[in-house]
Amino acid sequence: MSSEQLRFFRRHIPAFECTPGCHDCCGPVTASSEEMARLPVKSRKAHALALAELSCPHLGAYGCQVYLERPLICRLFGTTPRLPCPNGKGPEVMVDKQIEQRIFQYFAETRQVLL
Repeated sequence: MSSEQLRFFRRHIPAFECTPGCHDCCGPVTASSEEMARLPVKSRKAHALALAELSCPHLGAYGCQVYLERPLICRLFGTTPRLPCPNGKGPEVMVDKQIEQRIFQYFAETRQVLL
């Protein structure tokens, strides 16, 4: 996927305000190699600790430490019925179904790495 396509997907996933302090959707997730290249490198120990806690190595005491560069899967949580927010939050208008299909096709066609 080109950077342009990644930016396109990011622009078309609607934003919404989460429940303050909630990190229920910040479990182990996957990201493409291109997305991983945008994130700070974490140690194997940090990855192992996060996985043992069913968390993300980029989740800090005050939330996501890489929020602006978070992977597509993180951006999709709460914006589609396929990935509902456990607290019932979400945007006024969900992600366009065609965009969602394209993103899931990207997931299926791209090597994804466990964060």
